[in-house]
Amino acid sequence: MSKLIAPQGMSHTYLSVRELVKRPTIADIASRAGVSKVAVSYALNGQPGVSAATRARIIAIADEIGWRPNSAARALNGARANCVGLALSRPARILGVEPFFMELISGIEGVLADRSYALLLQVVAGHQQESEVYRHWWGESRIDGVFLVDLHYSDARVAELERLGMPVVVIGHPSESGSLSAIWSDDGQAVRETVDYLVALGHRRVARVAGLPELVHTAVRDQAFADACQGVAEHVTVHTDYTGEEGARATRRLLSSPDRPTAIVYDNDITAVAGLSVAQEMGVEVPRDLSIVAWDDSPLAQVVRPPLTALTRDIPAYGAHAAQRLLALIAGDSVPPYEDQAAALTPRGSTGPAHS
Repeated sequence: MSKLIAPQGMSHTYLSVRELVKRPTIADIASRAGVSKVAVSYALNGQPGVSAATRARIIAIADEIGWRPNSAARALNGARANCVGLALSRPARILGVEPFFMELISGIEGVLADRSYALLLQVVAGHQQESEVYRHWWGESRIDGVFLVDLHYSDARVAELERLGMPVVVIGHPSESGSLSAIWSDDGQAVRETVDYLVALGHRRVARVAGLPELVHTAVRDQAFADACQGVAEHVTVHTDYTGEEGARATRRLLSSPDRPTAIVYDNDITAVAGLSVAQEMGVEVPRDLSIVAWDDSPLAQVVRPPLTALTRDIPAYGAHAAQRLLALIAGDSVPPYEDQAAALTPRGSTGPAHS
C-alpha cells in the first residue's frame, strides 16, 4: 500500500506517493496546452493536423514535464527506440579496471550522442543469459540494434541474433560472425611485428601471457605467435582471465623457471602492469633482464616506470566506426565487413637488447 501524504494547508485532500511521481502522459500535455489528446499525438508523432505554433508549444511542454514515449506504444506504431544495446559476459570488477572496454564505449557514445541515441549496457553471467537479454530487449522494442563482442568459435549467440533479425555489428573476426556485419583488426599482423622486434633485439626465449583461450581473437593471436616464433629457441603461451591477479601469477611462474624468458608479451595492459610489478618484486630489472610488451596502449601503460612498450591502436575510433556501422544498419543500409587499422608497436622504456 502506498503511503498517503497530506500537503501543507490541505486538510481534506490526500495524494499518494505513486500519484506524486506519476509518469507524465499525453493527457497532461493536452491539459497544459489547452488542446485535445489527438492534437498532442499528431504533434509528437510529426503528423499533419496541427499548426506549427501549436506543435512547437506541445513539444516544449512535453520537454518541460519530462514526457517520454511509452515503449509498448512505440512498439505498436513501429517507432524506433533511439537506443542500442551492449551486453558483456565479463565480471563487472574486471570492466571497472579494463581500459579497452572503457575506451571502446567512449568511442561508441561519441557517435551515438551526436544522433541522440542512448547505449543500454548490461553485464551478464554467461552467453545464455546474454541471448535472453537480447530477446527481451528486442521483443520489448527497447533497442534498435546491438553490438556483439568477445566472439567464440561456433558461437551460439550469432545464430540467435540471426534468428531475431535485428541489426547487429560484431566487434570481432568475420570468420565466426555468420551473416552478421563485422568490424575487426588484424591481430596476427600485430603479433608478428612484436615478435620480429624482440628477435631483432636478440631475444630467443619469449613468453606470452594471453587472455581467455576460448575467444576467437585469443586463438588468432596464439597461432600467429606460434608461427612467428618458429626461429625462436624457446617460446610459451600462458592463458589467463585478463585480470591483474592472473597476470601476476603467470609472470611469477615464468620468472621462477630455470630458463626464464628474456621477453614477455601480455594480451592487455592490466596483466602487463602486474607483470612489471612482479619483476620488480623478484629483483628482475626491466628492461636489462626482461623486456615487456603490453597489448592495447593506455595511460596506465605510460605512467608506470619504466613506461611500457605497447601495441597501440585508436580504440575510441574503433568504437566510433562500430557505432557508425550499426546506425547505418538501423537505417536500412547494406554494411559489409570492415577491417579497421591494426595495432602498431610503440617502443618505450620496457624493452631493450637481450643480455642472457
